[in-house]
Amino acid sequence: MKQRWLRRVVDAVFAGALAAVAVVEIWVPLDSAFGSGSPTLSTVVAVILCLALAVRRSWPLATALVVLLTWPIVFSIQPILLLFWGQLVPMAVATYSVARYGSWRAGLIGAGAGAACLLFFDTQVMEMQEPGEIFFHWMVLILAWTIGQVVRKAERRAAESHRRATEIEVQARTVTLTAIAEERARIARELHDIVAHSVSMMVVQAGAAEQVADDDPEYTRRALATIRTTGADALAEMRRLVSMLREQDGAGELHPQPGIDGLSALVEDARSGGLTVGLRVEGEPRMLPTGLDLAAYRIVQEALTNVRRHAAAERADVLVRFADESLHLEVRDDGVGAATATATVSAGGHGLIGMRERAALYGGRLETISGSGSGFLVRAVLPLEPAAS
Repeated sequence: MKQRWLRRVVDAVFAGALAAVAVVEIWVPLDSAFGSGSPTLSTVVAVILCLALAVRRSWPLATALVVLLTWPIVFSIQPILLLFWGQLVPMAVATYSVARYGSWRAGLIGAGAGAACLLFFDTQVMEMQEPGEIFFHWMVLILAWTIGQVVRKAERRAAESHRRATEIEVQARTVTLTAIAEERARIARELHDIVAHSVSMMVVQAGAAEQVADDDPEYTRRALATIRTTGADALAEMRRLVSMLREQDGAGELHPQPGIDGLSALVEDARSGGLTVGLRVEGEPRMLPTGLDLAAYRIVQEALTNVRRHAAAERADVLVRFADESLHLEVRDDGVGAATATATVSAGGHGLIGMRERAALYGGRLETISGSGSGFLVRAVLPLEPAAS
């Protein structure tokens, strides 16, 4: 809205300035006005033509018709002065404006009006019939109309490119948000399974402790300790669960989810598909919370899936390093590098999006490093409770 008003002000100022120059051209000898006619009538017509340019963007065709036809009509009734600033310049500007701001049909009508105007002067005005004059005023209007058409088409192509770029960006954003929502729903279902399994174990332990409470107090204390630990873990997972967006489409099977211990089987499965995979574990392995254990497993699983499907790699190396306060995961391949970064969707999950969501869920981070045809690295760091001394 502000730009529209600014353009209107600029057009009004331009039209007013051109009208002032036209008046000076008529009343001050500048050798640019020639012919015979009433200076007063010439002034009125010139001012009308110049001021009409103030609306050349809003009503380009109407402006062109007024500017291009008024002077011939008036001249056919009563001869008036022939002007450069008060006649030819407004005609050129109006021709350019109708070609640029009008529709294709309006541009053709404007071109026809300009041709009719020039033909009138070429046949009816003696001063305009010299070859040099004919060539000059025809070239001015043809160039003005051509430039207007070129600019109009260029602006439309730019606007179309911007529209397509916006649509692509919106579609990409929509796909990403959908993938994130679906991955969060999947994580929520898996956390639901973990919590349900933990609660089931607590019920079983509580029932067994109740049966032997009097006969075996030591067993009862161990059972209560197990219940307390399992309950604390389940409560932590429940807090994460309630923060996820979850589709209510079924609870899934109630069984323990895979974890770090299952990486050997995962690697063997990848090897059976023809990929050479190495697995190295550094540091002192330790028990992990069930949800974090699952997140680590899923990150490695997604990374290996991307390697097999998108990297065209021959070898991948998996590193699991236990530090005092963090768990480090690395999956490196020797494939096509940057191409793997585009693999955001994989079977059962959403590739890099899913890995980042799982790492972020436990306060960790995930980064990817790609070389130009020199492999791809997925690195995740998941925070842990300090190891017991």
